[in-house]
Amino acid sequence: MKKQILKIVIVGHVDHGKSTLIGRLLYDSHSIPLGKKEEDLAFLTDQLREEREQAKTIDTTQVFFRTKKRDYVVIDAPGHGELIKNMLTGASLAQAGVLIVDAREGIEEQTRRHAYLLKMLGIEQLIVACNKMDLVGYEAGRFAQIKAELLGILEGMRLKPRCVVPISAKAGENILRRSSLMPWYKGPALMQALDTLAAVKRHVSALVLRFCCQDVYRMGQEDIVVGKVVAGRIKQGQRVSIAPSFRQARIRAIRIFPGRLKQACAGQSIGLVLDGASPVKRGEVLVDTKAPPLSTRSFQGEVFWLSDEPLALDTALVLRCATQETECAAVRIQDRSSSATLEVVEADARRLQANEIGTVTLQTKDPVVIEKFSYLEELGRFTLEKKGNTAGVGVVG
Repeated sequence: MKKQILKIVIVGHVDHGKSTLIGRLLYDSHSIPLGKKEEDLAFLTDQLREEREQAKTIDTTQVFFRTKKRDYVVIDAPGHGELIKNMLTGASLAQAGVLIVDAREGIEEQTRRHAYLLKMLGIEQLIVACNKMDLVGYEAGRFAQIKAELLGILEGMRLKPRCVVPISAKAGENILRRSSLMPWYKGPALMQALDTLAAVKRHVSALVLRFCCQDVYRMGQEDIVVGKVVAGRIKQGQRVSIAPSFRQARIRAIRIFPGRLKQACAGQSIGLVLDGASPVKRGEVLVDTKAPPLSTRSFQGEVFWLSDEPLALDTALVLRCATQETECAAVRIQDRSSSATLEVVEADARRLQANEIGTVTLQTKDPVVIEKFSYLEELGRFTLEKKGNTAGVGVVG
């Protein structure tokens, strides 16, 4: 039987041991190339990263390890900007996260920021690893102090970790099995904790139809609309609406290469042949005629601003949501908060600075099809571009 695959992302403040932990997971699970040594686990991970970066593809930003239960994909996210881009660009959305904290240094600015980003991106399966316990003498008191402080912070974000595990990635303590050096800890080792997580996210096939058009190809006498079913099911002969105009069409055929299907469900990338509709274009969304989504030129979202150049009101931006793309501008910043403290800095602001979070009203040039992020992530998250670069990310509230 084919084992489940779980995609995880490991995040945390710089130098809290992320590279060493990834190296340890690879080493202890016997997932490293032959000839690699244990002596410098962080160097092992960085060497693998350097090799992967020679190829300019999404897949080369991942490393793999396995346990008896399942295979794991670790999404390599060296910083918060890269983390967001990797998670929002499509192929490698994580199903779970590991937040790493240095037992000696404690909770730092990026610890809070990365926790918030996990919540913002819908990654609610979370394990906290309190690393470098060897540097504090494996003291139960220090672990308890960090655990209590961090749980208070996460509770304010409405994040509840499955467990908080004391570890030493460098020494290999509490990674594969429970450590004898921390007899006061009664929970699972890190790999045991990972094996308790669910590999399948909320079943979006139970939702109403949403199909995002990626492109249209002419083959013989047919126009084939290619894209992905992001929610619900689609059947041959079914009548659909094409948002945002909501003109009607019927599904004449469902194509895969090679072959045909009678129906397709969420997660499948397919081609469609339509009857009774004017030409479909990239960015349009085929939807259930009885349960249409919101089509609007104005909506409110929670925005995390990445660019060093502030987000100012009425500045020209490009919004991308699923396959949709349109010009937009922020017309109101209801409030702005620090991503390090999560405290509101200013109400009714005129600018949003780098690494700040804002409740922002966006106005778009063309109608966009959106859903609340809590309902459907694919149509509930977006990126904001400025001068061709990703300047911010957000979710629809």
